[in-house]
Parts: sequence; structure tokens; C-alpha cells
Amino acid sequence: MKEFVSLAKPVPGDVVGVVSPSAGLPGLFPWVQELGLQRLRDEFGLVPLEYPTTRQMGASYQERARDVMAAFADPAVKVVFSSIGGQDEIGLIRYLDPEVLRANPKPYFGYSDNTNLHNLLWELGIPSFYGGSTLVQLAQGGGMHALTRESLRHALFDHGEYEMGVSDEFTEGGLDWADRDNLHRVRPMQPNDGWFWDGQGDVEGVLWGGCCEVLLGIMVAGQHVPRDEDLDGAVFYMETSEEMPVPFTVGYLMTAFGERGWLDRFSAILVGRPKAWYFDRPLSQAEGAQFRAAQRDAVLSAVRAYNPTIPVVQNLDFGHTDPQVIVPSGQRARVLSSSRRILLTY
Repeated sequence: MKEFVSLAKPVPGDVVGVVSPSAGLPGLFPWVQELGLQRLRDEFGLVPLEYPTTRQMGASYQERARDVMAAFADPAVKVVFSSIGGQDEIGLIRYLDPEVLRANPKPYFGYSDNTNLHNLLWELGIPSFYGGSTLVQLAQGGGMHALTRESLRHALFDHGEYEMGVSDEFTEGGLDWADRDNLHRVRPMQPNDGWFWDGQGDVEGVLWGGCCEVLLGIMVAGQHVPRDEDLDGAVFYMETSEEMPVPFTVGYLMTAFGERGWLDRFSAILVGRPKAWYFDRPLSQAEGAQFRAAQRDAVLSAVRAYNPTIPVVQNLDFGHTDPQVIVPSGQRARVLSSSRRILLTY
């Protein structure tokens, strides 16, 4: 099984580097970004430090890469947060210096398009944290969700195992960031269906994965694709974005993994709750439930064609819906079918 370095944890008063490897959206909505930074200060006792392109839309790959490298190289910065995702970070990776990252390992938080950077860190043997962003989770209107705050606190400051919780309700709708009054409004919640567990066995392994759509790009580009042997015993995690890919696309990724032999190497598969609402496609709750069920069926059908027993747990609280549990990529997870529990190592 692939080996990973041990990361030092920040303590209250430490500096957090804030970067935008994908999109400088904080520049369009500075009042939202300021709320996220204030919560880093008030709720976690950390001191945010933004880099030049954090609020700059249209910054070049080289400029954004420079900021990422500076955040990792600065010994005063103890942890790095991404402001948000985007859609072109795959082009940034070639401008990063792996030796700088390897020489300065530190916790990195982000999700969605940040799958690209998480994947590079994973190849280098550096754990990272899938989830958390200053512009979304930290700047949640009306306050951070309790489960998100608890998970983020564990990921930042604690060592050891954390049992993944199940939220009674969730939200996936959006409030327009252009309306500053929305900073004080709580998004409407809806009942959560809980986990959908299939398969058997109590297993553990190192976590690898990310956003489905980004993983497809990584595989096509052949960009730091994990070696087969490094995935022996790995726990694969995956979720889908606001692009809301059709179930066929998600299932076909699983089929491709099956053809690579990876579904026999993984020890378990964890799937985050699919986002089924966006501003240009506002599905009703009933339509969203149908969308999520179709994706679950597509995933399970594809996996079972190659592996009849591997534990597959779907509708977990990570990814593009809220609350959001932080997934410790490159660290261990225990998936216990006997007691229907999942324990993450932070």
C-alpha cells in the first residue's frame, strides 16, 4: 500500500494561505470572501493570508501556480485553503514544481476542480483534505452547518479517527451571491435519505478519488494517473458537481475502472450525495430524488459487473451539497459493513 508523509497540524494563531488555483471568484464577490475569512478567524482562530491571484479573474496558469508554490514554500503558512473550484485547474498542474511540494508538505483544503491538485499531492505521498473552501462552506449564508464545522475542526486540528456522521437533512439549492442580504439567509433544507449500503466485509485502506468529472479529465490526459499497485487496498471516493452529469457518465467511469482492473484493487467505494439542483437547472425535490436514484443504480450496476462483494456506500455527506464532511485523501478509512460505520483518519 502506498505510503504517505505525516502532516503537522496548525494551532490557533497560525497563518492560513488562501489561493485560487481554479477561478478568482472572490474578486467578483468580495463580501462573500470576507465572510469566509472572518469565520476562519472567529471560529477556528486562524489568520488568513491571501495571495495576489486569489481575487483575480483571468489570471494565467503561471501566475496562479506561483501563488500555490509561494503558499506551500512559506514556512509561516501552516495550511493552505482554496477559495473555490472552477473548470481549468487541469492546465495549472504542469506549472507546479513537485519538488517544492515534496519539500514543504502541509494540509491543503479544497474540492471539485481541486481534484487535480489533490491527485498530484497524492502521487507525491502528501495527504490532503477534500472539502472546505472560503467562498462556499466557510461563507455559508446564515452560518456554517454544524456537521461541516465539526468535520473541518477535526481535519484541521485533531489526530486519529473520526466517525463519519449522517445528517438528517441537507441543502443543494443556491442563493445569489450578488445579493448581499443572502449572507444572512439560510438555504432551505430537505430530508436526507441516509446512506445506501451494498456489499459486505470490514475493510480499510488509503483514500483516493475526487470529483467524477475532473477524474475523467485526469484519466484522458494521463496526468499523474495512479499506478495500479498504488491502488491496492485503496478506498475510492467520488462525487459529482453542479454540472449534474447524466448517470451513464458516472457509471461509465466505473466501467472504465473495471476494465483497468481497479475495481478488484479497491477495498471499498464511497460516493457522495449527487447535487441535483443548479441555477440553470433547478430540479424539484421529486426530480432530484429520481436523479440521485438513477446515479446510484448506474454506479452499483457498473461495479457489480466486475466485483460482486466490495462495499459500496452512497449518498454520503461530502461533495457539492451541504453539510459537507471533509475527506482525508491519502489517509486511512475503515469501512465496516458489519456495523454500517465509516471511520476516517485525520
